Amino acid sequence: MNHLISLLHEGGFSCVIANQGETRTFTQRGVADLYTLYNNDPAFMQGAVIADKVVGKGAAALMILGGMAEVYTDVVSTPARRLFEQYSVKLSFDKEVPHIINRQQTGYCPLETACGEETDLQRLYRIIADFVASMK
Repeated sequence: MNHLISLLHEGGFSCVIANQGETRTFTQRGVADLYTLYNNDPAFMQGAVIADKVVGKGAAALMILGGMAEVYTDVVSTPARRLFEQYSVKLSFDKEVPHIINRQQTGYCPLETACGEETDLQRLYRIIADFVASMK
């Protein structure tokens, strides 16, 4: 995991995922990379370890749905941390915040807000899919 964390910070990536000797780096913002990976190559997520800069509830749901074994993040929201705990996913982080803030720094992340109090992974996936579709 230390290698992934170093790669995350030194390479300026949004997240770095390793599984079975293969390491992939990602650069898109928000949940875009996780959403694409979950829909196009879910087998790579199964049992993988990930280092990510910021994890809100939407990203957490995708990591859990994908079967990630271990998650490191610089910043995790309290709703995301609770979701990882509920589904027994190993999590380490530098800082916990009550909510992820939007890119304009004017309020909460819209996806985290949309996820609300939901804890059912399939319902969370629908919320995320609808959110991603609305961004296109």
